[in-house]
Amino acid sequence: MRRAAVLFVTLAFIAGMAYAAERAPVAPSAKDKCPVCGMFVKKYPDWIGQVIFKDGSYVVFDGAKDLFKYYLSLKKYNPSRTEADVDAVYVTDYYRLEPIDARTAYFVVGSDVYGPMGRELIPFAKADDAREFMKDHRGKVIVRFSDVTPEVLKGLD
Repeated sequence: MRRAAVLFVTLAFIAGMAYAAERAPVAPSAKDKCPVCGMFVKKYPDWIGQVIFKDGSYVVFDGAKDLFKYYLSLKKYNPSRTEADVDAVYVTDYYRLEPIDARTAYFVVGSDVYGPMGRELIPFAKADDAREFMKDHRGKVIVRFSDVTPEVLKGLD
């Protein structure tokens, strides 16, 4: 029994370290451009998305839609990178206007709210916020990070 408890605590500690290894969000500079559309990202602070790599380099986006286009097509946009190189992925919570972990976010698809590039995935940290927004803004569905596919994105273009 004692071994099991020690093993559990050790594994919990390692898991916590793995999460803590994720890099904090970056503050985009005036020169940072979205690699998908070429827009200057700093002009749209309420929509910023970020992919941060384990080596500390990063790319920033003018919305979650372009972030996913990039992330789902790394070979196209950054052939030297793979998903294994990614340390953190952030989007901006629509209500709180602060970076949140995209991998745990809730995204409303098909609402009447538009981002800098038109129809957009609207991110939220909390499911309740996403449901409220969906009801208020005629959203079609709430999806999670792993549910976003090229087909979902095509429906927004």
